[in-house]
Amino acid sequence: MLNYHNQFYAAYPNDAQLNQVKRLWLDALADFSVEQVLRGAKRAIEQSEYLPTLHRMLECCRQRLTAAGLPPARDAYIEACAAGSPKSAQAWSHPAVYLAGRDSDWYFLANNPERVALPVFTRHYDNYCARVMRGESLDIPAPEALETKPAEPLSREEQLAQLQKLREETGL
Repeated sequence: MLNYHNQFYAAYPNDAQLNQVKRLWLDALADFSVEQVLRGAKRAIEQSEYLPTLHRMLECCRQRLTAAGLPPARDAYIEACAAGSPKSAQAWSHPAVYLAGRDSDWYFLANNPERVALPVFTRHYDNYCARVMRGESLDIPAPEALETKPAEPLSREEQLAQLQKLREETGL
């Protein structure tokens, strides 16, 4: 309204129409954090002399994230929910996705509906996105190593003793 005064009032001449547009924009921008929306709005204002459309606003919000390699929150949520185990060994689109999933608790994500789990995941993900935007480097911890010393095979006598013990325990 402040930047595009005449265009704004020409596009939204009454309160009813303005409220409809606000609801539409709110729904469309719901996947982005407040910080991402503000940065997207700043980018849209800087790059356009005309009142930006909703489509242009969505593009501006996505540009900042995708430039850093960060998927939108819902895409990151779906990636986290679909990842196999061990989680740290998967090929993640960005470490922030893994870290947000870990902080949200993998079990919680797997056992709750999206309407419950997505807000929790998004809160963690937005925190990691903000850290990335500030220039912080995120790393996925290395998966736990398997046993380095292979087990020694039992001798013939030990194998027979184990077999006898198993027979006695099972009654065979």
